[in-house]
Amino acid sequence: MVFYFESDVVEPPVTLFMGVDKHENEDLIKWGWPEDVWFHVDKFSSAHVYLRLRCGQTIDDIPSSVLDDAAQLVKANSIEGNKMNDVDVVYTMWSNLKKTQGMDVGQVGFHKEKEVRKLHVAKRLNALVNRLNKTKRSEQVNFRLAKEERDRKEREDKKRILREQKEKEKQDEKQRQDEAEIRSYNSLFKNAKMTMNTDNSGYDSDEFM
Repeated sequence: MVFYFESDVVEPPVTLFMGVDKHENEDLIKWGWPEDVWFHVDKFSSAHVYLRLRCGQTIDDIPSSVLDDAAQLVKANSIEGNKMNDVDVVYTMWSNLKKTQGMDVGQVGFHKEKEVRKLHVAKRLNALVNRLNKTKRSEQVNFRLAKEERDRKEREDKKRILREQKEKEKQDEKQRQDEAEIRSYNSLFKNAKMTMNTDNSGYDSDEFM
């Protein structure tokens, strides 16, 4: 089961989501998308909140208002963190999450610590959390199937782009050949014209003799 929340602080609104428990979090870790940004309360247990970026977006493109929503949501879903005024929330791209043998269910590390960002949360903003909770909905998700479908579409898009590139290269090559033929024809035409002019001037000289 996945919980979804709609953040309308930007237009169009964005969706935040999280697993219902640590086992769902484990599936989200395993079957996450390259476009997913992961949020968690630093040094305390909490929900794993995700934001799925749109095509072409990077982690640097996330508006501060959306980061605030994600940070407050993950803090509100931390038993320890929710009781504290000052906590840090860490976030990074899903691809930077690292799972190794011996880790507990739902526990993760990072491939590159320098790619982990930190956001300070001074206190819980109840109005903000209440706004998000009003949009809360649950959905049963087959994480593996969703990821495989996403990857299939990506492969099809790459094949389509490759076909289009090859077709454009063929068209460009044909255009270059056509232009080369035209230049060659023009050159032959000029040479032929120059020869005829020379011959004619010789005949004229004979007539005056």
